[in-house]
Parts: sequence; structure tokens; C-alpha cells
Amino acid sequence: MSRLPKFADVQDAARQIAGEAVRTPLLENDVLNERLCGRILIKPECLQRTGSFKFRGAYNRLSRIPIEAREKGVVAFSSGNHAQGVALAAKLLGIPATIVMPSDAPKIKTEGVRRLGAEVVEFDRATGDREAISAELVAKSGAILVPSYDDFYIMAGQGTAGLEIADDLRAAGIKPDQLVCCAGGGGLIAGTGLAMKEYFPACDIWAAEPEGFDDHKKSLAAGARVANDRRSGSLQDAIITPMPGAMTFPLNQQQLAGAVTASDGDTLDALAFIWKHLKLVAEPGGATAFASLLNGQVDTRNRTTVVLITGGNVDSAVFKQALDRV
Repeated sequence: MSRLPKFADVQDAARQIAGEAVRTPLLENDVLNERLCGRILIKPECLQRTGSFKFRGAYNRLSRIPIEAREKGVVAFSSGNHAQGVALAAKLLGIPATIVMPSDAPKIKTEGVRRLGAEVVEFDRATGDREAISAELVAKSGAILVPSYDDFYIMAGQGTAGLEIADDLRAAGIKPDQLVCCAGGGGLIAGTGLAMKEYFPACDIWAAEPEGFDDHKKSLAAGARVANDRRSGSLQDAIITPMPGAMTFPLNQQQLAGAVTASDGDTLDALAFIWKHLKLVAEPGGATAFASLLNGQVDTRNRTTVVLITGGNVDSAVFKQALDRV
């Protein structure tokens, strides 16, 4: 596909993944509402298959591969959540999968990919080029590359999370003032933005990024994609990418109200709050948006705010750090 996805493509993706992806709920918590002086509605994609929203886009993409082209397999690069989403989708569809993963990826994610039957090729995040490694694997095998965000069907598939949010809000008669979502490459927030803006055009959409890796914030200010200075060094590894995607940024440039950040400490506090009050497990990168509410970067007072918890694949040592803060 040479064009960018539209709202109708998100609707089509929802039909494509129906029966495979989990329809996650919208949750509300009195303690959170009271603390933030507003109404907060939470989309827990940590309850999705493989523990993150990534399965949505992965299944939408892989299920579109013609039967005759599946035997050569697929290749993907990811720090873990896209990896697991692709691995599960490939297993369900009978497609061989090879995943290029950083050597410092959380163990729970690497183990998850291998358990699902995919082959893992590791690289050094600070010095290696995951795209070059993946391109070499594709050239050797003839496999199909499955990007983690810069892909038509991936973006549309991730947008089904936003479509579910919009449908649930409309069914409840709720009009949101703003939505906050993490942004790595930008596929989830771009697709979600398509669905939310279709039904709630006045809803502000905020990207949440790790402190020190705020490439969306810098890119929005510059009017063009700006790269991060570093590629590693945060617990929020799931949403560290070199820069906003070439396909995702044009949509996000149109749809985003701005971007906010959260430190690793903020996200550990968020993990602890989510566990204590919501009884859910989140990972640092999956809780970045939630953390940006708790740290006050997003103004929630007297507003209705939707926030996504995008993943729950956290190593036990990191989760212990969070619980020790309770």
C-alpha cells in the first residue's frame, strides 16, 4: 500500500482480527479520579494476547499475506512486544517467523518469542542496525519484512484499539476531552487517532514518551522528523525508536495536540499505582501515558481523559523495583 490508512481501513482491520484479538474494556477507578480531579477512562491493552496491543497489527498484517507466499516466512525487528505479536500471529497462521531483538530486551519478552516458536536473532541496541540485519535476513530467505509501525496494515490494526474506545464511549454517552497514548514509532497513536477523530474531532490527542527520548515532541516542534540522540538507556524500552515513522508521522502531525514525557521513576510509580489500585500488571513503556497523568504533565482537572496502558510484559526485577515504591 502506498497510501496512508484512513478510518475505513481501521474498520476493515477490526473485521479482519475479530475472533482473534481480545476486545479489552474501558475501566474507571475512583482513587485515580479523585487524585487527578477529573474522569479517567483506562484502556488496558496489557490484557491483550501476548500482553500488549501489538498483536492487533501483527495479525492484521500477517493474515493479509497470500497463502502461496507464506512458506518463506516473515522477519520482524522489535524490542519485544511487536516480536511476540508477530510470533503468535505467525503461529496461528502457520508462517515461519524470525525476530531481530536487542540483546538487552527484557527476558520475559525474548522467552515469550521463543516459546511461541519464532527464531530470535540478537543484536546490540547501541551499536547495531536492526533494519540492516533484518534486510539481510530477508535477502537471504525471501521472507516478508513486517515492520513494527511503518506499515499500512500494522497501523490500521493498531487503530482497532481506538475504534473500541470510541465505540464504548459512544455507547456510554461519554464525550472525551483528551486521549493520552504512548508513542514509540507512532503506529498505535496514529491508528487510534483515526478512530477517535472520526467520532470526536475536538478530542485532544497527546503522545507520551520517555524522558530523554522525546522525538515526537521535537519533531512536532520542528515540523519534520527529528531523531533521538540515544537509542538506549531507559526502562521504557518498548517505546524507544530512532525517530517517528516515515508513514506514521504525517498522520500524527495532523492529529496530535502535542507530546508529554515521563521519567523512569514516574513509570515505576505508575506501575505501582496500577498494581495497587487497578489490580493490573504493566511494563514501564506500557505505562508511560499513565505516568504522564500522575506526574502532572497532562492537565486532567475537570476533564474526561482516556489513557492507554499498552503493555504488561515486565521483568520481575523491574516490577519489584516498582512495588518497593508502594
